[in-house]
Amino acid sequence: MRRFSIFLAITVALLAVTKSVSAQHTIALTGGGGMTNARLYPAQEMRSIWGVVTGGVSWRYYTAERFVGGIGADLEYLQRGFCYSPDAYRHEDKKDYNYYTRKVNSLVLPIMWQPHFYLFKNHVRIYLEAGITLTCNLSATYKNEVTNTAGDYKFKQIRDNRFEYGLAGGGGIDFLVKRVEFGFRARYYFGYSDLMRNRNKYYDNVTDNKNENPFYLTPLRSPVDNLMISFRIGYRFNSLGFDEWFVKRPKREKNQEVFKFRLD
Repeated sequence: MRRFSIFLAITVALLAVTKSVSAQHTIALTGGGGMTNARLYPAQEMRSIWGVVTGGVSWRYYTAERFVGGIGADLEYLQRGFCYSPDAYRHEDKKDYNYYTRKVNSLVLPIMWQPHFYLFKNHVRIYLEAGITLTCNLSATYKNEVTNTAGDYKFKQIRDNRFEYGLAGGGGIDFLVKRVEFGFRARYYFGYSDLMRNRNKYYDNVTDNKNENPFYLTPLRSPVDNLMISFRIGYRFNSLGFDEWFVKRPKREKNQEVFKFRLD
């Protein structure tokens, strides 16, 4: 409850600041779902986790230049995690595997660049986006089918990374109706840092609860990825529109040179 109150306070603060800025800014709420997985090394028998959710607030600034596009930042709650089979070596058929699943509740700050173009008299925006992400892991839960246990996963400073970083990219489409924008976005979050500290800092789990941490040896690498599809509804702070719409583009001058076929 306390973490939700902090997230809500930050969201309200962003809304208050954005309300006082100029016409080139928009603020939006986003929400959606998708899948997550980790790229563990050494490789394990893995499967993706579907049904994870995301939600947050998004701010964009749109420049007057056509090819610069928009820039902005998001503040999102994002479920992340991984699912692997600790006892895969005991079974020949995958249907007999037992899995360990960990879901992590994270607060993510993507800082994005958004090249785009408009269609249908500025009523449709199609865009791509790319940027960096900063992540704070708040809490986690686990489910261990090997021991038939589940519960809250306890973070340890020596074992778990609270802060991570990575890249994000994707695209989407927005429909503009007067000052309201709504649309859909697909985004891939690519982790560069590790969810768990490697063996140089945390070698094994001899002192751990085997239910919540069944790794015999800590993975050397454990970046986490997400593929999310979100719905977006936003608001533009100026009724006239973006400056980009009213910039007169210079017309290309036709080549004035004429080729003469006869010799003088």
